[in-house]
Order: sequence, then C-alpha cells, then structure tokens
Amino acid sequence: MQKTTLAEARRHFSRPERICWAVAACDGRRSICPLGWKMNTSGSPPMMAISVSPLRFTHDLIAESGQFVLAFPGDDLADATLLCGTRSGRDIEKFAAAHLTALPAEQVGAPLVAECIANLECRVAGRMTSGDHTIFVGEILGAWVNDRPRRLLCSVDAASGYDLVLEDKGYRFGVVRQ
Repeated sequence: MQKTTLAEARRHFSRPERICWAVAACDGRRSICPLGWKMNTSGSPPMMAISVSPLRFTHDLIAESGQFVLAFPGDDLADATLLCGTRSGRDIEKFAAAHLTALPAEQVGAPLVAECIANLECRVAGRMTSGDHTIFVGEILGAWVNDRPRRLLCSVDAASGYDLVLEDKGYRFGVVRQ
C-alpha cells in the first residue's frame, strides 16, 4: 500500500458514474442539470440524495420549489447530456435546445423527461451544505419507466470495460460493455 493523491485514488473507485439528470421547475422556469453524485439513502420511505452546486440554475429551482425529478438518460442521450451540462438554463430553454419532451408529473411540479429510461418524482425532505455543493435528500413520491430498453449513460474514463458513446469538451460518456 502506498500513499497517493485523491485524484489518483478516485481512478480506482469512481467509475463508472451513472449519470442522472436533476430536473426542476419553479415560477414558469425549468432546467436540467446532469449529475454524477447521487445515492440511495433510505428504503422506507424511499429516498435518494443528490449533490448540486449552488452555481447551477437547477440548484436555485430545487431550493425554491422544494421538489425535483431524477431522470436517468440512456446512451442515446449523450449529446443532450453534454448540452445540458455545459449550458445554463438561465440562458437557454434546455428541453427545446436538446429536443426533449416534457411530460407532466403527478406529484411534483417539475416535468418528467419522456426520452429517459426512468424518472423519479421527489420532494425535498432535507438539505445540507457539503463544501461547495448542497446535498438535497428527496423522498421518492412516484416512479416512471420507459418501455424502450437502452443502456444507462455513464461518465467514464479511459479504462477498459466501456463502450465510448461521446467524448467532447473534456467529458467522456459511455456505457458498460456487455
């Protein structure tokens, strides 16, 4: 065992990071923020936590509305993920720019994303500041799945075991090789 940097250590345990999108809406504004940092936190009631930078427009919408949708994109949404992660919802309407279909949710004001593999409707049950991010814990109020099978989009490195889908602007998206 040898001491190393955190960046080097992460190379061994942080991939693949399955990507999800935090989708939020408030006062007629909506946005999508791709995330790699999320986790299950409770089985009963079902809850998930996401970590969002306060610099992101989506962060403000979640904080103001107290709710969000977690949408899980497939490999066919790599370009939309790149667009939504590199452009601000303050400047563009991401659903239109990425050619995505917003569907009404039943429990929250944020829309579902029709093209995603799954969508989870969440109400903020707790939040805390963690360094330069806010952790929002969402109680899952509703779940939706798409009947068109696809592989979950991941943020990947150069390691083997992945099929690369898109590499651009310093990002590498792929899927776990089957």
